[in-house]
Amino acid sequence: MFSIERDGGEHRVLSYNDQNCVGCGICTEVCPTDSLRLGPTVPIARGLIEMDLVSVKADSCAFCGLCSSACPFDAMDLTIDNVSIKELDIYPKWEMESTVNDDDCIYCGRCYEACPQDSIIFKRELPDRSELVRGEIDIDDEKCIYCSFCADLCPAGAITVKNVPTASNDVVNNTIEVDVSKCIFCGVCKRICPENAIRELCSTCMYREEIVVPEVTGETFIDEGSCVSCSWCSEICPKDAITITKPFEGTLELSEVEEEEKICKGDSCHACQDVCPCNAVEIIDGKAFTNLDFCNLCGACVPACPQNIRVVSRTAMKLNNINSASWREILDSLLAGK
Repeated sequence: MFSIERDGGEHRVLSYNDQNCVGCGICTEVCPTDSLRLGPTVPIARGLIEMDLVSVKADSCAFCGLCSSACPFDAMDLTIDNVSIKELDIYPKWEMESTVNDDDCIYCGRCYEACPQDSIIFKRELPDRSELVRGEIDIDDEKCIYCSFCADLCPAGAITVKNVPTASNDVVNNTIEVDVSKCIFCGVCKRICPENAIRELCSTCMYREEIVVPEVTGETFIDEGSCVSCSWCSEICPKDAITITKPFEGTLELSEVEEEEKICKGDSCHACQDVCPCNAVEIIDGKAFTNLDFCNLCGACVPACPQNIRVVSRTAMKLNNINSASWREILDSLLAGK
């Protein structure tokens, strides 16, 4: 992380947050003074080197804010008199969205498990089991031989049996316990017991009209600061409750040339897979394939590829409100054919 500043008619501060950086190099591409440098992304991603993905030459930085405006992931920020240019109307704006519709979310947690950046804050509250299941269970210690059949077959893991044999084969310190908070009163233990030592009664059915309807509550929230718009969450959501707007539209392809030996060596390389912030690269039959459903077209894999065969072709971007002709020319260079 770094922060540089300049005083004059305005107090300008350029700050970089390495936690949000994906190593795409977009900031280095648009910098008009070549003051930003992309570091060795592959060894950094593999944990071989501890350093920022991007570094800055403070002496040549113009504090123009192009890098801050161009970064779709909020890794760069320029403030003018303590106000971020992202909040000023005259600067470009990314029209991106990462939201969860609370009315549709059922708090299943699939998005939370799938997110490659841990950007989803998820909390779920289930009803008390005792409000949904009722019954009685009792074990006769005088009949029980501590065979553990009941514990081994209990589908809820509610029974614990402990026994310690002695040299004379007598069993001492025998204990058997039932965790009623886990028991579902299914009767499996009662049916398997060879000594009829277990008495069990399920009253759930008899009182079903009195038992409350189960209600699951919770909260699912996407931290837009760390979200990379990969769409894993929206693709995996069974209720279509999540909306993700990606920063770019386009394609990502391999420009392999066999006679020049510029071919993907995914099995032995997987550099693109290591640096991809979206978990969108998969090695299949020895080659790296990118699933565009999950790719955000950031381009982090392009400089990482030692074969120089990965090509990102962006056809559109969600960056609007570009008022400067010179800025538009520079920012449009991120698109294919510009």
